[in-house]
Amino acid sequence: MQFCFVEQLTLADMPAHFYDRLKVTFSNDGRLLASSSEDRTIRLWDVSTGRCLNTLEGHTHWVGTVAFHPNGQILASGGADGNVKLWDVQTGQCLQTLADHEEIVWSIAFSPDGKTLASGSKDLSVKLWDVATGKCLQTLKEHTKQIYAIAFSPDGQTLASASGDATVKLWHVSDGVCQDTLRRGHSAAIRAVAFSPNGTLLVSGSEDGSVQLWDVKTCSRLRQLKFDRIYASMDITGVTGLTEAQKSSLKALGAVELEK
Repeated sequence: MQFCFVEQLTLADMPAHFYDRLKVTFSNDGRLLASSSEDRTIRLWDVSTGRCLNTLEGHTHWVGTVAFHPNGQILASGGADGNVKLWDVQTGQCLQTLADHEEIVWSIAFSPDGKTLASGSKDLSVKLWDVATGKCLQTLKEHTKQIYAIAFSPDGQTLASASGDATVKLWHVSDGVCQDTLRRGHSAAIRAVAFSPNGTLLVSGSEDGSVQLWDVKTCSRLRQLKFDRIYASMDITGVTGLTEAQKSSLKALGAVELEK
């Protein structure tokens, strides 16, 4: 009876992992969902039924990023153990372990044609891998802080990397040359980056609370998207009766704590 009850749970109700989930992503056809966790596992879910189809184990530390191959048959994962793993979606078997990073792998992305995998790490590098052989093709290393996010352009010719150094770099995939650095926009670590479907625009999101929109051809900033924070410039120094959690919440809403 207990087994039948578990089978009838929806995806939203099922206990996906033992610890916090760090990343979720859909397969291109929308039929599968992959989730990664601090419990060192990746789980594959059937979206239509909510069933967990497989649990992928092999990382020795938490798994912070996952990405489906364009054909949906391979899943890539990156973890705090510094490894990138390629998995057979059907069987759950680990096909390859790409072990060339020295620190946490924060982000991974497949090229549109599925032949190349990119990974960004705390070790300040972006690596390009041959998916078929597992060979590291290029190591791109010009950022001065860890790389949090990466994205391929729709034509697969350009890779964008976003870093804790508050810049986005655009790389030629073919030769690994940095073609430009987008630096006049953010004032804090950049955590997200994405190309528009036609590849003409790039968007970046930062810990500074802003979203910047860039023209890819000219590498110029088109506009900044930033919501008004209701406590902006409010000095909360000396305010009594607030817990540290409450002060943190106010700061997140724009309040500042000025030293007297």
